[in-house]
Amino acid sequence: MDDLEQRHALAQRAARAMWSRDHAARHLGIDISRVAPGEAVLTMSVTAIMLNGHDICHGGYIFTLADTAFAYACNSAGETTVAMQAEVHFLKPGRLGDVLRATASHSAGEGRSGIYDVVVERDGEVLAMFRGLSRRIGGSFLGEGT
Repeated sequence: MDDLEQRHALAQRAARAMWSRDHAARHLGIDISRVAPGEAVLTMSVTAIMLNGHDICHGGYIFTLADTAFAYACNSAGETTVAMQAEVHFLKPGRLGDVLRATASHSAGEGRSGIYDVVVERDGEVLAMFRGLSRRIGGSFLGEGT
């Protein structure tokens, strides 16, 4: 197995380990479409409980989807990594029944710190742009056999 295949397998193991404890994502109906080294694609369908007083999905739920994709991407090396800072720009709201797709990718940084960008879209239309700064804090959340 070459280095890329090993890193891809590690990303899959890390995603499974995170998913096993990610009660919030499962409760919100977030699904993992893809996890690879430094990347993650997650989806979430907008339900009635996610709608605000304007009858739209805007703000917190979209941020949560983006932040979750960020977490899976920056933890894909199997090392314990946390968010240091995040910024989000909301461009358009989601609507009841929309399937939102968050695509996270490593943009910059080496060693303990990284920058990840996340695009949240619906049918190719961008709803939000998210940028997160990560910090590896040491250790691994992967146990034997995970």
